[in-house]
Amino acid sequence: MFRTIIFKTTLAIYFILWIPILFIGLISRRLAKIIVRAETLGVLFLARKIAGITYRIHYPLTEENGIPTKPNTNIRTDGKAIIAAKHMSILEIAILYINIPNAFFIMKQELMWIPFYGWIFLRIGLLPVNRKRGKTNMRKLTERVATKIMNGETLIIFPEGTRVTPGARPALRRGLMYLAHELKLPILPVGTDTGLYWPKRGRMRPGVANVYFENLLPSTADMDDIATAINQHSA
Repeated sequence: MFRTIIFKTTLAIYFILWIPILFIGLISRRLAKIIVRAETLGVLFLARKIAGITYRIHYPLTEENGIPTKPNTNIRTDGKAIIAAKHMSILEIAILYINIPNAFFIMKQELMWIPFYGWIFLRIGLLPVNRKRGKTNMRKLTERVATKIMNGETLIIFPEGTRVTPGARPALRRGLMYLAHELKLPILPVGTDTGLYWPKRGRMRPGVANVYFENLLPSTADMDDIATAINQHSA
């Protein structure tokens, strides 16, 4: 528990110390992205050095004559697929943001109200969603997502809608299916076990956290297929 207290205290101070630098990032989106990427790398560094948490990314195996051969890293992280990821902690957000070029997230509108950080979230192009406004909000959101994808950005969405604990299997929100259907984009499921090491609440544990890219699903995949793929290797 001592390790957890030290890490979370250090992380809180780290976030506060970055605030003046974030203000500089408001000058331009490009500069904001550079700064946020540097801060995110720092989060992963602190997780490794203080909490003892590293990570490993796994890709689907390619097959030759039905025999798995080697990991396939060419899995549509170029914006031409929607990445639907399991959400357990800040850790997988950092991992995905660092490892997927031109990534942007759809996030709860409430997160944009975080002092200082909400401004930089908007500046780097994260899209807030107001769940209470239903279809009207989704139509506008879809138009904004389409524009960003045409500009070469890659959408990452957490279809469970919130952080979950290991073993939890909440129903997916239907916004993912709406976007995939309207934009005619395949879905790239991503599972993880980060909650075993950096949980939503409680003690952190050292170890190697895993992020699993699964096989692509068509835009017409149903909720059960998507959930099964996301949870296939998740904790």
